[in-house]
Amino acid sequence: MKILALSGSNANNSFNEALLKFISKHFADRYDFKLATVKGLPMFKEGEDAPESVTALSKEIEAADLVLIGSPEQQHSVTSALSSALEWLSSTSHPFKNKPVVMVSTSPMPQGASRSQSRLRSLLMAPGFGANVFAGDEFMMGNGPSQFDDNGDLTDEGTVKFLGQFFDEVDEWYAQVTK
Repeated sequence: MKILALSGSNANNSFNEALLKFISKHFADRYDFKLATVKGLPMFKEGEDAPESVTALSKEIEAADLVLIGSPEQQHSVTSALSSALEWLSSTSHPFKNKPVVMVSTSPMPQGASRSQSRLRSLLMAPGFGANVFAGDEFMMGNGPSQFDDNGDLTDEGTVKFLGQFFDEVDEWYAQVTK
């Protein structure tokens, strides 16, 4: 399965990007990952054609079997960078239409960006997107800064074990939605 791991952060040293990198490395024998980011994309401008960088991201989403979004939380919602990217994509090319999408998140706070995932889920299911959003277990890792070692690996065995169970559920769901 080809997975586009999309970081919804424009931050330097993003914990959500680190989580996606760990997942990509940890499950490299199970999936074919490609990392992408919203970092550096221009802000959405209604009525204008999508810039080449947005068009390129749209093509990467279309080429993927599944999109895995690492969604940080800002002000109880998705980041402005992710929101802007989604506005471009929903108004120009619509690459999320019927696309299987899974979310993960981490945060310095204990709740692990739970409100970001909730907001992102409602956006992706709205008209203009029409994504097929995974509705099983959620992966929201709190206290992000203390969860990684110097090599970018997760240090808590229970968290790594839960990630395995999480992706087992994702595989079962994916098999059902792509029949």
